[in-house]
Amino acid sequence: MEIISNTSDFYLEKETAVAIGKFDGVHIGHRRLLDEILEQKKNGLLACVFTFDPAPAVFFGRSDGKELTTREEKRLLFERMGIDVLIEFPLTKESAAMEPESFVRQVLKGRMNVGFIAAGTDLSFGEGGRGNAALLKKLSKELDFTVQVIEKVCIEGKEVSSTHIRALLEKGDMNQVEKFLGMPYMIAGRIMHGRRIGRTIGFPTVNQLPEADKLLPPYGVYFSLVLWRGREYRAISNVGCKPTVTDENVCGVETYLYDFDEEIYGEDIEVYLFAFRRPERQFSGISELHKQLMEDIEAGRHCGRGNR
Repeated sequence: MEIISNTSDFYLEKETAVAIGKFDGVHIGHRRLLDEILEQKKNGLLACVFTFDPAPAVFFGRSDGKELTTREEKRLLFERMGIDVLIEFPLTKESAAMEPESFVRQVLKGRMNVGFIAAGTDLSFGEGGRGNAALLKKLSKELDFTVQVIEKVCIEGKEVSSTHIRALLEKGDMNQVEKFLGMPYMIAGRIMHGRRIGRTIGFPTVNQLPEADKLLPPYGVYFSLVLWRGREYRAISNVGCKPTVTDENVCGVETYLYDFDEEIYGEDIEVYLFAFRRPERQFSGISELHKQLMEDIEAGRHCGRGNR
């Protein structure tokens, strides 16, 4: 997958099928849009995702920047789906003030050579967010591209949206999060050196330090699954600050992999959280922590979750 980032000076020679959005979570609603542009690859078009960097809500101060999926996680998911080109278009005062019609003419047609656009019903772009699917339809015949408007996806009468999924995640309702995302909640990143306390008490773990903009569920222990080098491992993960063994207020994700004894520091893994086990708490000491970890790990062996 080609990534075009930190520049507005580019040109795609080959005709493209484009989906525009923030794609936070890359949830099942987003995937409806992405499926449409991936289908156009059969007609010789490049499947192209267009996002703004930073996201408009962050740029205009309407969001704290916490996201379901980090930039690197989105890149990973897009590439895995088969997207050909990802554009992370710099959002500046100048680009934010661009007239919607100018954006279509100069960027979508002029730079991206668009032949097909998959648009959600809530799409907005250009100055004041005045650009929408109706404008795309209006300009499509003149500029020679096709617009496919995709209706919102609903589950059990509830509209699928990143906002709703964030609310579910903040409550720790991982079953519903998975249902609306279309996959378990993912934390991807490099394995960092930890304090090795888990190894000394018989539970070697791998540690991740999520990026500052990664939205995490409530601190606690979760049944999980790890993907490493294309292989899946059942696991159990602690999200939080490990108050029993450290007084450092640093949030991390510490994961114990079942039946695993390889040294993988410095490698990239994906941790998928699929069920909440218990909240994080401070124990009286290592002995009590050890006892609880044995119970958690045994419960994980019998939680009934197989491979994804």
